[in-house]
Amino acid sequence: MCVAVLLASGEAQAGHEIPFYPSFYPQEIKLVVVEPAAAPRLLERNAIHAYVGPLGSAKPAHTARVESLQSFVVLTFNRANPTLADPAQRCAAAARLLPTLAASKGDYTFNPYPVTPYHEDYLDHFDLVEAAKRRVEETRGGGPVLRVRVKGRLAEILGGSGWRPADGEWDAALEEIELRDLLAQAATQLDGWTGPPWVRAGWFQAHVVFARGVSEASARSAIEEAFARRLRGGFTSAAERVNLERRLVSLLTRGCDRVAVGYTVRREAINDDYSEGVENIGWDAQAGLNSAVFLRTVKLKDFPWNGWLRLGVASRPAAAWNPIAGFGDEVGRLVWAALGDPALLPAPYGGGWIPNRVRTLPPSGAAGGEVEVPRDALVPDPATGALRPAASALTAQQKVTYRLMLSKFHDGTKMTVADAVYPFAFAYRWSARDSEIDRATSVLREWLAAVRVVKLDSEIKDFGELQIVYEIPQIEVYLKHAAEPGVAPAIAPPWSVVPWQLVTLMEEMVTRRLAAFSETEAKRRGVPWLDLARDPKVKKTLASLLDELERRAFVPEALRGLVTVEQAKLRWAALRRFGRQHGHLLVTSGPYQLVRWSADSVVLGVFRDLSYPNTVGSFDGYALPLRAWVTNAERKGDRLELRADAETVSKFERSYKIVRAPGASLPPRSTISRPPSSTSEVPAATTSSPAPTTA
Repeated sequence: MCVAVLLASGEAQAGHEIPFYPSFYPQEIKLVVVEPAAAPRLLERNAIHAYVGPLGSAKPAHTARVESLQSFVVLTFNRANPTLADPAQRCAAAARLLPTLAASKGDYTFNPYPVTPYHEDYLDHFDLVEAAKRRVEETRGGGPVLRVRVKGRLAEILGGSGWRPADGEWDAALEEIELRDLLAQAATQLDGWTGPPWVRAGWFQAHVVFARGVSEASARSAIEEAFARRLRGGFTSAAERVNLERRLVSLLTRGCDRVAVGYTVRREAINDDYSEGVENIGWDAQAGLNSAVFLRTVKLKDFPWNGWLRLGVASRPAAAWNPIAGFGDEVGRLVWAALGDPALLPAPYGGGWIPNRVRTLPPSGAAGGEVEVPRDALVPDPATGALRPAASALTAQQKVTYRLMLSKFHDGTKMTVADAVYPFAFAYRWSARDSEIDRATSVLREWLAAVRVVKLDSEIKDFGELQIVYEIPQIEVYLKHAAEPGVAPAIAPPWSVVPWQLVTLMEEMVTRRLAAFSETEAKRRGVPWLDLARDPKVKKTLASLLDELERRAFVPEALRGLVTVEQAKLRWAALRRFGRQHGHLLVTSGPYQLVRWSADSVVLGVFRDLSYPNTVGSFDGYALPLRAWVTNAERKGDRLELRADAETVSKFERSYKIVRAPGASLPPRSTISRPPSSTSEVPAATTSSPAPTTA
């Protein structure tokens, strides 16, 4: 008996007994609400391993910092003032004010251009950034004093410039636009999707910040024409795409309704104590530690495979916990990064996407050609979302083929094709009923032509005595427009983080006006914001509806033919058992599951099911971002040949050293990835690329 107990406990707690260890390093993640003033002391005492959120100027012992983009600093001119009604007048006023702001000692980085080094497309705009800086440096002050309205910590920036803030009437407002608030306006996460695929690009964020303030009708028309052309793939080459993005940013800033001043950086602390700290840290250039890649890479030094990760967060959970239009606050985003497991993850140090639960084959189509849509492909009905074969022959501009990495849900049921395609039906059916769902699915509905289930493959991983069999469906998605290969897979991936019966249960709650998916709709209708875990009344109603749907073995119309009655019975019974055992209904396919929660803490336990395809170390390549510097550029005909220094990691036990050295010879068209940098030097390059484009 003793031997049996030891063997069982060893398998549950350690990670080196078997050659295949699903999920990621910590066996438990605990989020604790910590006031920013108390965080330094807890870090020094090794009571927390990281503080997710800005920490200020405090520098606790044995800690390191990670930096990410926090906000944009902009000037907005008061067009109601007759002296600022004309674009030339506003630009002249900006030219007088910007040189003094550039010399300010405030806690921000001066950057008089909308695209920053924390955007992947920064290199595409680099010459324009430098030109904007030179114009500011060459401009001499003078002219009438501007009355500048300013709030919060930006008052320090204005004070350092020598200008005085306005108490009443104002000419210009110095504003800080938080990136996370900006992204919340641009995109809403919905199940397995996370907004438009270009939501993190500099040109896209520039449009969100500047487009609404443009006053002239002709300028607005030109901006929206360029923006729509960029979104719909209205270009035939990379050079044409880059020039289109450069032109869009130029149009956005030409009238000086709003002027870029710079940006601020979020500095978050991690505990790197030799024994009790963490290592192997990946983070996001725009989200920092509040990102999926952080939770998938972070490793405890003393207990790499079975440690207890403790994270401090600044605020209590406020947003509802539902996977459709919830998890929108700071704590919610971090909880969902652990519970959810989308098809693709944001590339941590760039603007693209990395595969997570799907793999894609190279897209076909585009280049002026068309793709014929097979007659057995399914087309969502725009009104009901029902998935049916097309009534007539269809063509598309592009086809993306996905291989889905299925696994078990937390309730023990196996994922199927029905789970992967049901979100398409949901997107069409609910877009007209909820503004946040409409915004979250607008790109998908604009682009999706059809979806087709091709086949179901099996794949066996052989670890000697251990063999694991995976079912891998292959699904084709047909797009109405053609996108570049790096973007196309993220437009409409066939995937769901939660089982179809849970989505159906939530739909029934909303249809019967017992709750709403989004906070906006909940306020409008005067009903609860749907929460699957923390609202006792909502959970009681959910349990009652669940019993009813289980008795009926209910299958939604869109899944008739993909789900049998017997399969539905098994699904509903599993969801009911899970709810009774765990006290909530947050069933996902993610690497962690919700264990317990209170007003001040959340505990997440690892889900180490052998069917889970991603394992310890799967994302280690995204830890420790490395930079490269161009040291020589030589144009040879239509080619630009670059030499670069690159960083490498020299590791010794639990410490490491980053070394800069001349880069090795790279094959043609290879890329050196780079993290964000606040300096003006070019931090990365693509070798053997086309010559620089001009706008």
